[in-house]
Amino acid sequence: MIRSTSLAAVLLAVVPALPAQAIDNRIVRQLDALTPEERREQRCDIEAMNRIARESEGFRPDKVIAYTFGDTVEKGDLIRAPGAVFRSRGDWYRLRYKCQTANDGLEVKSFDYKVGSKVPREQWEQYYLYD
Repeated sequence: MIRSTSLAAVLLAVVPALPAQAIDNRIVRQLDALTPEERREQRCDIEAMNRIARESEGFRPDKVIAYTFGDTVEKGDLIRAPGAVFRSRGDWYRLRYKCQTANDGLEVKSFDYKVGSKVPREQWEQYYLYD
């Protein structure tokens, strides 16, 4: 699981609201530089942003962190992120997702998610969440 968010921030800033199939070659090259586990998690975070932007009215996600409130669980090509969060319009929201990718970690085969409650601002520092 990735604990550094520098690459994640770059990737997520570059791909806001791209359809699942439309990841450009620049992003693919960046993802290919990662280990398979890191690639899978980053790809699933990107998918979470895209789905939320497309399917959940009022949200404009610009960042996802898969492990804020709990570790991700990986089993083969499947990742469960029961303690994820995403940032939208300056606020943080809880998120759970389950994501299955192809063997290369780039193609998302299935994705289910649930948006949770807003994270109170007074908890942000404790969980390293910032504007």
